[in-house]
Amino acid sequence: MTTIQRVFLLLFFSSGLTGISQAQTPFPGNVHRVVFLGNSITYAGTYITDIDAYFRLHYPKQAIEFINVGLPSETVSGLSEEGHADGKFPRPDLHERLERVLKLTKPDFVFACYGMNDGIYLSLDESRFQKFKDGINWLHAEIAKLGVPIVHLTPPIYDEQRGSSKGYAAVLDRYSDWLLSQKSTENWSVIDLHYPMKTYLEAHRKVDAAFAINGFALANDGVHPGEVGHWVMAKSILLGMGEKAVASAPDLTTSVASIPNSAQVIKLVAARQNLMKDAWLTATGHKRPGMNVGLPLTEAQAKAAELDAQIRQLLP
Repeated sequence: MTTIQRVFLLLFFSSGLTGISQAQTPFPGNVHRVVFLGNSITYAGTYITDIDAYFRLHYPKQAIEFINVGLPSETVSGLSEEGHADGKFPRPDLHERLERVLKLTKPDFVFACYGMNDGIYLSLDESRFQKFKDGINWLHAEIAKLGVPIVHLTPPIYDEQRGSSKGYAAVLDRYSDWLLSQKSTENWSVIDLHYPMKTYLEAHRKVDAAFAINGFALANDGVHPGEVGHWVMAKSILLGMGEKAVASAPDLTTSVASIPNSAQVIKLVAARQNLMKDAWLTATGHKRPGMNVGLPLTEAQAKAAELDAQIRQLLP
């Protein structure tokens, strides 16, 4: 990470975000399984790995499994653009698999990150916007039936300088604004990823403009964030969960630098996340072709338990 990236992260996050809980740990003591729902950005999972590693290192006495069931291309709106994936398959719809996911994962806490695909990369249209709102309201109600908390995450930004869908950044602004409004109108828990990412990107673009260089992007394709973008997401979530100490951390490594064996723990957590996300997706089932076939769940869980044992030996 460059010096300017460190400076901007410190500036934009030093004030923190609205906290959900000011308890000693971010999650109540009865939370043992935290499920992340979302699309390809969630499936990539770096921000989940960051949160998982941060939590294990800072709160080693509370055992929580962070479960990634993000599915690339998925929407909560049920929409799909014509000719998606060169006409090979329509976008998968969360409605098709949510019941199976919840039944198998048995979450105690849920994060949901949708919106990036839900406007199907077209200009703002009220009917598509309504489909997104309907899908989010449905998802919220389904999780509420379980009696477990759900935190909605605003969608990451779309970078029109790197992507080809002009006007789509404004669509995601609108979708994010609506999600954020649900905090006051419906008393939902919502953490903003969108505007921290947008503010950070715009600050870097001003530096680029000053030097007449097109050098910076959080997502090289306009959609999928790289490591820095995922840390902005993870940091926003941690701050939103009340982890004020992370405000000055420019990256995951710095946020856990004072804890012995942190580098080894991060590697093991990443290996566990990569193992389990495919196992969970395969076990719960989906209609998206081209995905990795994960190990049978029981076999994957046995391997994950071995990694957990190694992690525990390294923890304070």
